[in-house]
Amino acid sequence: MSSVSSISLSGTAKAPRKEAASVEFRNVTKRYGKVTAVDSVSFSIAPGELVTLLGPSGCGKTTTLRMIAGLEMASEGQILIGNRDVTHLSAADRDVSMVFQSYALFPHMSVLENVAYGPTVQGVPRKDAHAMAMEKLALVGLAGLEKRAPSELSGGQQQRVAVARALVLEPQVLLFDEPLSNLDAKLRRRVREDIRELQRSLNLTVAYVTHDQEEALAVSDRIIVMSNARIAQTGTPRELYEEPADLFVADFIGDANILDGTLLDRQGAEAQVRIGGMVLTLPHRGVGPGPVKLAVRPDAILLEEGRAQEGSLSGTVRKASYLGTQIEYDVESPIGSLFVVQYGRKEPIAPGTPVSISFPLQRGIAVIPNA
Repeated sequence: MSSVSSISLSGTAKAPRKEAASVEFRNVTKRYGKVTAVDSVSFSIAPGELVTLLGPSGCGKTTTLRMIAGLEMASEGQILIGNRDVTHLSAADRDVSMVFQSYALFPHMSVLENVAYGPTVQGVPRKDAHAMAMEKLALVGLAGLEKRAPSELSGGQQQRVAVARALVLEPQVLLFDEPLSNLDAKLRRRVREDIRELQRSLNLTVAYVTHDQEEALAVSDRIIVMSNARIAQTGTPRELYEEPADLFVADFIGDANILDGTLLDRQGAEAQVRIGGMVLTLPHRGVGPGPVKLAVRPDAILLEEGRAQEGSLSGTVRKASYLGTQIEYDVESPIGSLFVVQYGRKEPIAPGTPVSISFPLQRGIAVIPNA
């Protein structure tokens, strides 16, 4: 089987019998001595929802995931799974399973033995444990590979074994800790699609940790962005991308040009905002008149060769990078250095070329409330 073949959701494989459970954190704090790794965090995950914990290294996302699993105990606060208080319960008593970054497969065991290990140690008869394992291997598209050793599989196939092993106990909640970090870029895209399809088809409650913004945007129902042990913003991928709550989120979720502007008149939910010599109509998002920060996405900027016309700014291309489906530019302008992405153009605008700069896609521009 190819390492990029799709997870199979057909055939005789059966969905987990248990219903998905909710997860709730109520003012949860985790301390290691004098260091606060998670600081009074509250959130909820609905049954059957995939929520990603996203943030830079050291922000507290992995510690939060490990507290859901029971691998770390909360210093303060309350953790509920399926409306049951599990704050002080061990990992074995929480009915959750985790797929680790390293996969943690037993090298001396076959694929089948790896997946059947959980039921076996819980006292399930060997024949039944193997039947449960075969069902889950079929579910993830690995039927026929059950006798192989992990070392005989590709990285993508090993990842699937880890998923099957987590699913075999039919947990109420499935946890993923940086599950794609050991895969190459093309395989990461394929496997994340497989994980998402599996989660939706089986109605699994999933908490997913990554530092990769693109990965989080692709797989999530909602994203919890963490910074310095706290939650910076929670929302759908679109909400976080188009309506960042502060400068950190605007800069962390995708690429953004952070520019200075002036908010003028407000009318209803919108306002006139001056940027350079142009005036744009944007949602004011509760910000009053005066200086503001704007998050401008690279594809919301239009470049055209030649001098600026009325309603545009003048600029000069400093660098152009051809990336196949897109061309990326660094552009010098009166409002600062701009990072611009253009799609569908075959020939880059040459460095040193004068260009006019305009903002026709105003949905890609957001006033930042907490700047």
